[in-house]
Amino acid sequence: DDDYYFESYDHYSIHEEMLKDKVRTQSYKDAMIMNPSSFAKKVVIDLGCGTSILSMFAVQAGAELVYAIDQSEIIYTAMDIVRWNGLEKKIKCIKSKIEEAKLPCKKVDIIVSEWMGYFLLFESMLESVIYCRDNFLAPGGLVLPSHCNIFLGAFDSSKYWRSRVKYWDDVYGFKMSCIKTAIITEVDVDVLGAESVLTDICCIKQLDIMTVQSEDLDFDSSFRLLALRDGVIHGFFGFFDTVFDLKNRVEFSTGPFEPETHWKQSIFLLAQPIPVCKGQHIDGRIYVKRSKKDHRSLDVNIIIGNKKHKYFMN
Repeated sequence: DDDYYFESYDHYSIHEEMLKDKVRTQSYKDAMIMNPSSFAKKVVIDLGCGTSILSMFAVQAGAELVYAIDQSEIIYTAMDIVRWNGLEKKIKCIKSKIEEAKLPCKKVDIIVSEWMGYFLLFESMLESVIYCRDNFLAPGGLVLPSHCNIFLGAFDSSKYWRSRVKYWDDVYGFKMSCIKTAIITEVDVDVLGAESVLTDICCIKQLDIMTVQSEDLDFDSSFRLLALRDGVIHGFFGFFDTVFDLKNRVEFSTGPFEPETHWKQSIFLLAQPIPVCKGQHIDGRIYVKRSKKDHRSLDVNIIIGNKKHKYFMN
């Protein structure tokens, strides 16, 4: 539920992990610092501000005032950080859900938020960004990041598959194969080596954050993957890229060919691997929707041929 979600961000350790993710944090910094004309004298909302690092970048970029908003207890640490850095006149920390927030101003010029979850949409924070945009963004304003795209590919790694799936057939001489279903249906979040990538990559969803609506976050997409060599598909993997479409454009990817991020890749294991030949096409369809039990979790179905593979992220 929402209480558990916000409580998960109370402790410093999750913020330490995000701050130390240089790809993530440096990209946000670059997007703001390299585009001072977009931030000069502007009023900004930093939604889900955490430690307030993005708020401080916004001030460095020239923002007149930043409302740093977070419902979790980390907001009190953010208040201390803002004071220690002498920015209390520029950054106003507010403990609230954005849906319940009461701001001194009616509209802001820019919304900046690091809302992305595993497989982009896990945790559903984008819904709060949409609410913030529709209720607080002035005409002609900016939402950053501006665009995100989700990608899917297939991988070949017998070592990974054996450690996660085959392992349960013989555990110290005992059969525990009944655990396989639970293992396979739960999406793994792990770093997939580039050498394991077996196919090309297919974009399955494009999001323009200025126009996306809540109903767009449940989607389905066909995909066609091309085998780049002979091999065995042990599963599929998903990742996303993030774009700051400003005068000085900044973007980063969470894919297996790029420097590692804390988002890693989302891995969808197969119970029965699929042999393929170089040049062979793998056609399928993927369905992604928010769970009915918990809107911050995801249900994912991947259909290959006439077989449906069910997964969940929670």
